Amino acid sequence: MSNTFDLDRAIRKIKGFPKPGILFYDITSVLINPDAFGYCLDKMEELYGGAACDAVAAIESRGFVFAAPFALRRKLPLILIRKKGKLPGETYREEFTLEYGTDVIEAHKADITAGSKVLLVDDLIATGGTLKAAAALLAKGRASVAGIFAVIGLPFLHYDDVLKGFRVETLINYHGE
Repeated sequence: MSNTFDLDRAIRKIKGFPKPGILFYDITSVLINPDAFGYCLDKMEELYGGAACDAVAAIESRGFVFAAPFALRRKLPLILIRKKGKLPGETYREEFTLEYGTDVIEAHKADITAGSKVLLVDDLIATGGTLKAAAALLAKGRASVAGIFAVIGLPFLHYDDVLKGFRVETLINYHGE
């Protein structure tokens, strides 16, 4: 796959979603384009193919789409990080603050191995709050974050401050409208 693929052209931008004043970067347009989706997976392999990872953790739900094929390619366990109440087993829970309120994410305790190095994957990094909470959740299971990956980054929302100390990689960054 070419290193010069124009990922920006494959990402649909929707003004005013989910509310006025927001520009939504929609990765579903990447998923319906096999060249774009393949490019993302190939770039993940370039970035993390040689990395010391014991597992891949995916943030619900669009993070699953990128993490699952990567974990399969690398023959690594896939840890699902889901919203509260979606997992049937005993879980670790982490509450975190959103712009207007709080949310809770969970992962099965049995899926997190103490001492493991885990690659965290999501489709987009905005403020970094969900990924920081996911890292804290993994720490409850005594695992560490080997890196954080997302297809899209919004650095103008200062996720680098929230995720300080973590190696963060994105394939494309947007710096506001």
